[in-house]
Amino acid sequence: MALSTETVAEFLQTVHPYDSLDPAERGALADQITSLEIPKDQVIYALGDTMDALYIIYSGNVAVSDDTGAPLSQLTSRNSFGERALMRGGIAGTSARTQSDTVLLTLPAHAFQTLQSTSDAVRRFFDRSRPVQATKQTLATQRVDSLMSSPAISCATGTSAQQAASQMRDTGVSALCVENDGELKGILTNRDLTSKILADARDPETPVAEIMTQDPMSLPPSAIGSDVLHLMMEKHIGHVPIVEAGKLVGIVTQTDLTRVQAVTSGEIVAEIAGADTAEDMALVTSRIPQLLMQLVTTGTSHEVVTRLITDIADAATRRLLALAELKLGAPPVPYLWLACGSQGRQEQTGVSDQDNCLIIHDDMKPEDDTYFKALANFVCDGLDTCGYIYCPGDMMASADRWRQPLAVWKGYFDRWIETPDKEAQMLASVMFDLRPIGGEQSLFENLQNATLDKAAKNSIFVGHMIANSLGHTPPLGLFGGLTTVKDPAHKNQIDMKHNGVVPVVDLGRVYALQGKLIQANTRARLVAAQSAGVLSTTGGADLLAAYDFIAQTRLEHQANQVKAGVAPDNFLAPNALPDFDRSHLRDAFVVIKTMQSAIGHGRGML
Repeated sequence: MALSTETVAEFLQTVHPYDSLDPAERGALADQITSLEIPKDQVIYALGDTMDALYIIYSGNVAVSDDTGAPLSQLTSRNSFGERALMRGGIAGTSARTQSDTVLLTLPAHAFQTLQSTSDAVRRFFDRSRPVQATKQTLATQRVDSLMSSPAISCATGTSAQQAASQMRDTGVSALCVENDGELKGILTNRDLTSKILADARDPETPVAEIMTQDPMSLPPSAIGSDVLHLMMEKHIGHVPIVEAGKLVGIVTQTDLTRVQAVTSGEIVAEIAGADTAEDMALVTSRIPQLLMQLVTTGTSHEVVTRLITDIADAATRRLLALAELKLGAPPVPYLWLACGSQGRQEQTGVSDQDNCLIIHDDMKPEDDTYFKALANFVCDGLDTCGYIYCPGDMMASADRWRQPLAVWKGYFDRWIETPDKEAQMLASVMFDLRPIGGEQSLFENLQNATLDKAAKNSIFVGHMIANSLGHTPPLGLFGGLTTVKDPAHKNQIDMKHNGVVPVVDLGRVYALQGKLIQANTRARLVAAQSAGVLSTTGGADLLAAYDFIAQTRLEHQANQVKAGVAPDNFLAPNALPDFDRSHLRDAFVVIKTMQSAIGHGRGML
C-alpha cells in the first residue's frame, strides 16, 4: 500500500525522535519518505551492501543479524534501523530480513543527514548508539587474523597442475597454498600455471611441487595489516600465507586489503557528511591522494579506485547542497544538481577539477534565480575549497548559462543536435556525461532519454560526434613508436589523460550514442556496447584490455608520485617504465588507433 504524506506525518508524530519536530518540519520530512511493502522472509539488505536510506518500521517485524548470522535485534513497529551504516560511510555492517509481511518507511540518506544537522533531538537520539571511536582500527593497526581468509584453500604437493587449476576455478581463488599435514610447503598462483605449464607446454599431470614457489614468505596471525602491505610491496607478491606454530591457518590477498581500504573511503564519506563547513571538508578530502596510493598499491582495479574517489566528490557536493539550503532556506522550486566530466563518468583520479550544472523546474520565476545563483556559488566555491578547482572553461552551475530551467536545457540539446557546429560538438560531448548528484532526479530522466533518441536518429550529428571523437589521438609516431608531448614543461613525457584515457572516453561516448545507452561510465559503456551489438566481441575485448592497461598505468604513476611526496599529475615518462610495460603500453595505443580508424570509416563493429 502506498501511504499518503498525511498518514506518514501522523505516524511520525507517535515516533521518537520525530515527535520532537514541529508540524511543518514533520510534514516536510514525511514528504521525503516513501513506503515499501516487503513480504515475509525477504532480505532488506545484506552485509556489505551500500545503504541509501534510513528504515522506519510502519508495520511488521524485522530481524537484524551480525556478520556471522547471529541475531542482534528483533524490531517491530516504530523502530528505526540502518542509521549506523549511514553514519559510517553507507556500508552495511549487518543484514536485515523481514519476519512477517512488513511495511517500511524509507528516508533517503541525504535527508537523514540533513535532519541530523538541523535537529539536536534527532542527532542526540542516534548518537546514543555509537560505539567508542578511540579504538577504531585502520589497516595499519588491524590484526592479520581479522583480515585473512580462513581456512586457506590448499592442496597437497602431489596434486597435478590440472587438478590444481580445476580447484582454483571451482573455488574462485587465484592461488592455492600447498601443504603436507598442515605444514606449508609452497604457494601456487595462476601465474605459475600460465608461465610454467601452458607457456612451456608441460604435462598437465606435472605435480604442483615442481612448479610452486617453495618456502613462500609468510606472517603470523599477530601481524598487522601494514606488515602485509609492506611485504607485498617489497616482494611484489599478491598473496601472503598466515602460519602459526608451523601450521597454515589462513591467507591474506590483495582482495582482502582492498576490502579494508574500501571501508577507509567510506569513513571519508561519513566525515564529509557530518562536516559543517567547506573548510572542514577540505581537511578530509586532503586524504584522497593517500587513499589513491593505498588502493592502487594493494592491486585495486582502476574502475574501483576511480569510483571510490568519485563517491567522495559526490558526498562533498551533496553536503554542500545541504549546507547551502540550511543557509538560504528551502528552494523556491525543485532543482537537480548534475556532474559532468570525470565526476559525471565516475572516473576521478588524484587530479580533478569540477564540472557541473543545474537544472531547475520550469515553474521557476525570474526572481528565483537570485536563490539558485547563491546556491550555485556556495557549492562551487566550497568544491574549490575542497580541492576540486574551478573549471577552466567555466562549465559550472555558477555560470548563468549552466543554471537554467528544464525547458532551456531541452532547447540547448535540440540546438546542439540540429546544428552541430564545433562548439556544439564540444558541449554535447561534455553534457552526454551528465549524472545526477542531488535534487529532483525526474528532471533529468525524460531529458536524457529524449535527447539520446533524437541524437541517435540524426546521422549528421552522429557523424560530427565521431569526427570530434578523433580529435584526441594516441601518442604514436609515424613508425608506430611512442611520441611525447611538445610542451617543454613535460619533455619526454606522455599525457596519459588527453592522449591515453580521453580517446577511449570519446569512443565510449560515440558507442553509447549509437546504441542509445544510458551509461555514463566509460568502461560500462564499452561493456554495454558489446552487449548491444554496437561493438564486436573481439573489438570490444581488445579495447577494454587496452583501456584497462592505460588507466591502470596512469593510476600507478599517480600513486608512485604520492609515495614520493609529489603532487600527482597525468604526465608519464615512458622511459621510466620497464621494457615489458612500455611495450604493452604501445600495443594498447595501437588498439585505440585501430578502433578510431574503424569508427572513422564507419566500421564501428571491428
